[in-house]
Amino acid sequence: MPLSLSRSARTAVARAAAVAAVAAAIASVAVPLTAAAAITTAVAGVTTASAAAVTAATPPVRRTVDGEAVFRRACAACHLGLAQTPDAGVNPYESRSLGHAVPRELLRTFSPDAILNALTNGKMQAQGSTLTVEERRAVAEFASGRRFGAKPQDPALEDGKPCISPVPMSDPDSGPRWNGWGNGIANTRYQPLSRGGLTAADLPRLRLKWAFGFANVASVRTEPAVVGGRIFVASENGRVHALDARTGCTYWSFKARAGVATALSIGAYRSADGSHGYAVYFGDRRAEVYAVDAQNGRSIWVQKVDAHPSASITGSPTVYDGRVFVPVQGIGEESRATSGDYACCTFRGSVSALDASTGRVIWKTYTVAPSRPRAKNKDGVEMYGPAGGGIWSAPTVDPRRGLVYVATGNGYAGPPQPTTDAVMAIDLRTGALRWARQVLASDIWVIGCNSHNSPDNPACPATLGPDFDFSASPALARIGARELLVLPQKSGLAFALDPDHEGRIVWRYRIGRGSGLGGEWGGAIEGAVAYFGVADLLTQTPGGVRAVRLADGTPLWRKPPPKPLCGGRLGCSVGQGAALTAIPGAVLSGALDGGLRAYSARDGRILWTYDCNRAFKTVNGVPGHGGAMDGPGPVVAGGRLYVNCGNGGLMGSPGNVLIALGLPGR
Repeated sequence: MPLSLSRSARTAVARAAAVAAVAAAIASVAVPLTAAAAITTAVAGVTTASAAAVTAATPPVRRTVDGEAVFRRACAACHLGLAQTPDAGVNPYESRSLGHAVPRELLRTFSPDAILNALTNGKMQAQGSTLTVEERRAVAEFASGRRFGAKPQDPALEDGKPCISPVPMSDPDSGPRWNGWGNGIANTRYQPLSRGGLTAADLPRLRLKWAFGFANVASVRTEPAVVGGRIFVASENGRVHALDARTGCTYWSFKARAGVATALSIGAYRSADGSHGYAVYFGDRRAEVYAVDAQNGRSIWVQKVDAHPSASITGSPTVYDGRVFVPVQGIGEESRATSGDYACCTFRGSVSALDASTGRVIWKTYTVAPSRPRAKNKDGVEMYGPAGGGIWSAPTVDPRRGLVYVATGNGYAGPPQPTTDAVMAIDLRTGALRWARQVLASDIWVIGCNSHNSPDNPACPATLGPDFDFSASPALARIGARELLVLPQKSGLAFALDPDHEGRIVWRYRIGRGSGLGGEWGGAIEGAVAYFGVADLLTQTPGGVRAVRLADGTPLWRKPPPKPLCGGRLGCSVGQGAALTAIPGAVLSGALDGGLRAYSARDGRILWTYDCNRAFKTVNGVPGHGGAMDGPGPVVAGGRLYVNCGNGGLMGSPGNVLIALGLPGR
């Protein structure tokens, strides 16, 4: 049964005082910035041709660097901590000391091109920035156990063939569509029949219509947008494409300055001459935000929203009323505590509001108080704190209350903050913090620290937290006359908060055992029911799907983990932390075993399974292979189902394709 979290008056007063203190500390940045402070870069005129020219592949270099030596110097502290064997069971990581980094054994399942891209454009670009080009290539070959080809693959080949008979994009605000992370600013991840064109009864008849391959990547963690007859997609190699939703042919391609891991959002903008258009908004791994014309791929503006070296955008921008709300996380700093020469830690999560037409920063609000010196380590390097509170997920907009909600992650350094592992409500207009509801205090976690105090390393907290971030957006759901903010946490708990009473917890329900590894990337809500997938990656029972009554958290059905499709393959898991998607009669769940499954909304029976673990012939000619699914969920629009297949990492197999499924004859 759901558990109530009523608090004593003393606790409530203490929490309110703590939140007020943090609000006061960050108030100085939650105000409009001057034009001089806005760092807008105008780069108009980047066409498909010029973007392709910019992205010529790195030429081969003569090998003069010892890749193994570079690996042991720069990578071994995180990547050599755990050996894994194919017969290690459902989860070989249970009860192990795990650094949340891919072990060498699994790195061998990656191509050297994918590892090089991760170090150059992707999630490891902060670490890769300390290496030379030749060192990155050498360590990519050593880690993968393979040499680069004689001729490097040009990422521009990914752009594919242009559409033979281009069709102008129709109105993005009408017709079949899925826009942004959660299919709207409320992030409920439900698609009605009028826009999706599919019901539970249609799923077993779906067939592959086309597949699109991404070059030099091991994971596909962006979620596409489907509007106006087009599908907008991106990948960790930094390329962004506008494709025909029916055929997969290419209208235009654009090259960002770093890898793109966010969903894409489409919204209106006004140009300097007063004309109107629609833009594609997204962020990259270097904390830059882009607006690109949806019709022709021309760059409108680029804005850097955080200068910290570890700052990255993986949570999707949310567009509303002429503003783009952008979250920032800094997981790259979590891995730096093991280095005695690094002043850990100074990254602070944030959300910024940008002008949709110009990219001007209207306000920026941090999630924790400013970092200050706190102690020196044994090497005499000053340590800093507080730090952390990154935002992994898309902001949720509440027009009626004039608020934007964000969910935060763990801290990286003390002192503890009342706004980590919390939901924060921020004024849409000014960026002022209105309230925050923390569900887990003192969760401070960095790689390389022990569960108990590490006296010789001030970068480590006195007590290492469980690393129970919020990685899902707060879904704003209505039940009768009442609204609730609903979201799962890595702790294995799902919460419903009351937005009318400063996030008071209405109910919580245990969906799983909880795990510091992985993420709970989002539930789905249809009518009076909320659905959640279970990650639980650090347990022997990862996976499963739950349905609860939205009003009070009462369980409706619980389904155990399905039989893994990946068998005893290295890194095999059936964790189902990927975001769910609900359509009439069914809820869709992608899993780390490479299976996309549809569960009956009524009783949880598995209605249909699609296995991504195979090679695909792609419309753009890039060799394609499916793999694990994590992070983004499937997108349903216009009678088609689109899903990314590929998530190379600690769990799950690499892959590099977006597939489109549809009904025969349509």
